[in-house]
Formats: sequence, structure tokens, C-alpha cells
Amino acid sequence: MYQLEEETEADWWEVEALYDLCFAPGRTALSSYRLREDVPPVRALCLTLREDGVLAAVIRYWPVLVGGQRVLLLGPVAVHPTRQGEGLGGLLMRESLSEARKLGWERVLLVGDAPYYQRFGFERLDDVEMPPPTNPERVLGLELQPGAWAGVRGAVEKFTP
Repeated sequence: MYQLEEETEADWWEVEALYDLCFAPGRTALSSYRLREDVPPVRALCLTLREDGVLAAVIRYWPVLVGGQRVLLLGPVAVHPTRQGEGLGGLLMRESLSEARKLGWERVLLVGDAPYYQRFGFERLDDVEMPPPTNPERVLGLELQPGAWAGVRGAVEKFTP
């Protein structure tokens, strides 16, 4: 039986260990991590998925700015290697994006593989620039509200509350 819950501070080390397992060493040197430094995540959208108490998958979101507009930065999302292919990442994506819409977020940004994320409605954002050395082909966006990305362009910047 799966338990889908908001990530807590008590989950932090276990979640970080899963990210370390799923991603290459040096993941925190990526440009998206610089945008997250010293910025609290959007807690209501940071989810853990467990089966019988064992962590199987996680997702996190962070606020950023693009052209002065508030945007959700999705990621990372990770599924334990022994659980990949079971649809758990998709489950986390659908649940968290639905909740983001309910919470009033208008648009989501991520850096990832278009073939995977297109099934959730993500498309390439030609006018949005992640800090280097991000490959522009991997900068993707999703509108949670119709027209939310219209006119939103420029460099992605750190959100400072």
C-alpha cells in the first residue's frame, strides 16, 4: 500500500540519499541547484511516496522568477532504481501538478528530457534562459492556467522572499 505524503524535515536525509543514488555525483553543482540555494522549497508540493514505510520516490518544487513573474521550478524527481518502470514518477508528477494548480500556481519550469515530460504537457521554452551551462533544448514549461507562459520570457532568477 502506497503512502503519498508531504515531505517533512525528518525525511530530509533519506530523500537526499535517494537523490544521491539516482543522480550522478556533483548534482548539486548544476545551475538549477544555484537557484535553490537559501530558498525554501514549496513544501505543499514536495512529496514522498512510500510503500510500507520504504521510500520509493520523491519530488520537490521551488519558487523562481522569470521576467519578474513567479514560476514553479520542478525538480528533482527521483524513483528508486528498483522501482523504476512502475509509474511512480508519473504518479508524483500528476498529483503534485494537480495540487500546484489548486494552490494557484500558474506555470511550471523544469530542465529535463522532453520525450519523458511531454506526456505531462511540458513543451520547450525558447524564450526562457536557465543559468549556464544548461542545454536550452532541455528547458521545458507547462501552463497550469491557459496562457500563463504568454509574454513570460528572460533569465530564470533566484526567488528572494
